[in-house]
Amino acid sequence: MFKHKKLIILSVFTLAIAGSVVFISSQYALPILMYHSVDKVVPKDNVLTVSVDTFEKQMAFFKKNHYQVLALDSVADYVSKEKKVPSRAVVLTFDDGNEDNYTYAFPILKKYDFPATIFVIVSEVGKPGRLSWGQIRQMRSSGLVSFGSHTLTHPFLPQIESDQLLKNEIRGSKNELEKVLDTSVDTFCYPMGRFDPRVEAAVKDSGYKLAVATNPGYKFSSQDIFAVKRLRISENTRNMFIFWFETSGYYNFIREIRQHRKER
Repeated sequence: MFKHKKLIILSVFTLAIAGSVVFISSQYALPILMYHSVDKVVPKDNVLTVSVDTFEKQMAFFKKNHYQVLALDSVADYVSKEKKVPSRAVVLTFDDGNEDNYTYAFPILKKYDFPATIFVIVSEVGKPGRLSWGQIRQMRSSGLVSFGSHTLTHPFLPQIESDQLLKNEIRGSKNELEKVLDTSVDTFCYPMGRFDPRVEAAVKDSGYKLAVATNPGYKFSSQDIFAVKRLRISENTRNMFIFWFETSGYYNFIREIRQHRKER
């Protein structure tokens, strides 16, 4: 009798462990990293700049540990065709089109042969501190860097009341990029990572195939290719354990649990 009960308890425990493993595995989401600046000096309390040394260490980490660095364009394909995402995979993105992306990040991307997508604010191309059209063309011709739209002027899109102005920011920036680069521009980045149903619809209507946000929250599915969740990378990730954890594919799930508890 005792042995029978012991066997039942062991079986229940085993099933519970197996169920937990299956549940946790189902929460995996492809880590899409969001960078802004890569520079030699990181200003104090600046969460949008990563040092050159830290960025180099991070890319070396991916190479050493045999990560697959995927092009952002492939994300839509994985979602729409329900393809299994590789367990060790990441996507690299950069917001705003800062000139240091060319000066410091681009040589490192070439060194490790990693693809990346840069979202440019079209009206700011060529201004001090921003990429020039010549630099953009050179990066694109490498075959490693693709470019997406970050609107014309980087406004807070949900506050634009005029449908025409909203269209100009979203579709107008796409048209301008495609004209200069002579290629299709299929990816979009919401300024400040913020959007609403009207903005998302305008992005879809403009012909984009994918749009990235920052952390829209647990209410949005990881399968929504027009609300793609990303992880902001700051100099805090110079600690490689933190970087490993944040790029594990499960950090977003844990972050959203914490967010949900705060809202309850």
